[in-house]
Amino acid sequence: MSDQPRPRASLRTAVVWEVLKEALDRQVKAAGRDALDVLDTGGGTGNFAVPAARLGHRVTVVDPSPNALFALERRAAEAGVADRVRGVQGDILGLFDVVERGGFDAVLCHGVLEYVDDPAEGVRNAVAALRPSGALSLLAAGLGGAVLARALAGHFTEARQALTDPAGRWGEGDPVPRRFTAEQLSELVSGAGLEVGAVHGVRVFADLVPGVLVDTEPGAVDALLKLEAAAAELPAFHSVATQLHVLGEKRP
Repeated sequence: MSDQPRPRASLRTAVVWEVLKEALDRQVKAAGRDALDVLDTGGGTGNFAVPAARLGHRVTVVDPSPNALFALERRAAEAGVADRVRGVQGDILGLFDVVERGGFDAVLCHGVLEYVDDPAEGVRNAVAALRPSGALSLLAAGLGGAVLARALAGHFTEARQALTDPAGRWGEGDPVPRRFTAEQLSELVSGAGLEVGAVHGVRVFADLVPGVLVDTEPGAVDALLKLEAAAAELPAFHSVATQLHVLGEKRP
């Protein structure tokens, strides 16, 4: 897994990063430029923005949290890419108050749709920020993963509640306002005018495996990373993934 560290935390981002890196490489070839303009909506402290900037791309991060943007600035400086990372306070529903329309080769929308009032509008804004032939990387909480997690924890009533609730919530104490199926996310992407390039299940196993097993068994992290990568594109595992990733491509 290139450009990513191998600690257990990488299990949360490795599959998405590999897909995103390949998409950026394709965009570089299509655009005929070494550096792309990338927009990361809800990019927080730079989990994806800083690695993208290390590849040479110019990244604009839009996030509503001043604290996250401060941490992003510090992280980018420590990585030596401060000149290629710009943080702007804002959110996806007011995106064009802070960035221009049609100004980006790729847009990242990771962990955002769960929290906005109108996910469809959020996706439409992300698409409107793309240049012709641009790509959208969409990552959101998966319904099936939450149902499975509650059931395995013995919370069977909450698991059933999540399964039947229109927003996929398991109860009043659920910290996630909304979850999605792969079909719902794909429909949001295609409904905004993009072609769905690929769908991936993310954290299919990582959130279910006991931490002590991963931390103590030699080679366990690498083996689990390979298992996650092997299962990510298989539709059978999309229904139990903690997160779902959809790659959309804009056709000129």
